Amino acid sequence: MSSAVHTGYPPPTDPRPPVSGSRWPRWLIAATVVWAVLLAGLTWVSSRQDPPTVREQRTLTQAGPVVDGAVGELVAAAGGGVPALAPPEVDRGCRISPLAHGATLRRAVELAAPVGEERALLEQISDRLPARWRAGVRLTPDGPRLRADAGEFVIVIGRPVADGRLRFTVDTGCRPLGDGYAGAGAGAVAAGPEADRLAEALRALGSPAGEPEALVTAPCPGGGVARTIRSATGQVGTSPPAALAPLAGAQVVETPEVYAYWRDGVAVLADLQPDRIVLSVTTGCPG
Repeated sequence: MSSAVHTGYPPPTDPRPPVSGSRWPRWLIAATVVWAVLLAGLTWVSSRQDPPTVREQRTLTQAGPVVDGAVGELVAAAGGGVPALAPPEVDRGCRISPLAHGATLRRAVELAAPVGEERALLEQISDRLPARWRAGVRLTPDGPRLRADAGEFVIVIGRPVADGRLRFTVDTGCRPLGDGYAGAGAGAVAAGPEADRLAEALRALGSPAGEPEALVTAPCPGGGVARTIRSATGQVGTSPPAALAPLAGAQVVETPEVYAYWRDGVAVLADLQPDRIVLSVTTGCPG
């Protein structure tokens, strides 16, 4: 084999030595360091001051006042219905992620409405809710549904649950517990017009006026507080509607399951269950 070098091709050479002065300029290194420090500082400030942007970053403690205020808004928008506040429920069994546990806060408002007017009342309440909630009512295979966004990822759902009965649920979804829920809710029962109306209804049913269950409250949007107290009694010998009718200043609902009325600005809802009667008496919010 010939070892002659062919013309037209340069002989092989070693890699060229690095060109002197190819390192980054000092000003570019300094600018990079300054930018990294500035970015770290902005990240720290944002984590301390900026509001969270998703539900999973907001705690139940932060969502509690939004939920309580939403309940008050619903009571104020209830119009001619007969409202009753249900006790708050905190469910700690949910998971935010496979590694993180969370909790869900739900509050509800029961509303008695004239039979056949449930959808009309849903639409009326939708129109009365704050515009920022973007509330609306649509017809689903399960009946009309009100849906609204109370802010802070708190969802409001309203739907008929029986003839003459609506239920509104305010739900936070699963989120970190934080310091827990410590807003308006259950508390000790104090004397007030709702306590007088409850004792009056129990006497009419022939039941002794025992200690009512805990008071449930919600802040009204225009000031003041909506309050509900309830008490249960066994079945009575007379017809509950017939016994309560003389007390009704303005009757709203009478069905086999519920009798509801207003008296002197106080709402009275009698839940006629098979084995007992549950009375819920509420002072509402100005509409």
